[in-house]
Amino acid sequence: MHRLAARLRELPPSCGPVRLIGVDGHAGAGKSTFAGRLADALGGAPVLHLDDVASHDELFGWTERLLTQVIEPLARGESAAYAPYDWVARRFGPPRALPPAPVMLIEGVGAGRRALRPYLARLLWMELSDEDSWARGRLRDGAEMRDFWGGWVGAERRHFAVDPSRPYADLLVLESTGGYEVLSGPGVTPDAGPRVTEGDDPSAVC
Repeated sequence: MHRLAARLRELPPSCGPVRLIGVDGHAGAGKSTFAGRLADALGGAPVLHLDDVASHDELFGWTERLLTQVIEPLARGESAAYAPYDWVARRFGPPRALPPAPVMLIEGVGAGRRALRPYLARLLWMELSDEDSWARGRLRDGAEMRDFWGGWVGAERRHFAVDPSRPYADLLVLESTGGYEVLSGPGVTPDAGPRVTEGDDPSAVC
């Protein structure tokens, strides 16, 4: 993980002074856990969770709000501020400051959407099938979230049908018994050079 972090630090800024790293994948694929570990390896890099940006009424319709509240201020080198959503109270809370940092992570379903990709230094995709991811998510959330998951699956299918992220991923992240395996993604162009995280071994574990 520390070698991946070192590679990300070496990237040129992509959003003002920030190297913005997107972590996308199906719900339940392990994005939050991976992003947390990567943030630690980066020395405590800020993580913006898209669960704080989405809401019951806008599972995927939050693009303009994210651009206005977060992306555009960071691109100007200014502090961003967004109001995290409370999924229990069903309302947005008080604003939370998000100052620019050398590397920042944005994780959640849709982090690699079309409107955000121009601002990303790298897009990482958690390589786990939709059905396996959703099964993990349902198990994690329990019976009280059954109704929510019933609506979520259809919404996620529709989102990725019109705005897929995986084809544009620079790196694919697979969970393994030894940690995480990082491979070059389908978004790597032939002349872009190697994007594999651990030297030249395409199956190296970070």
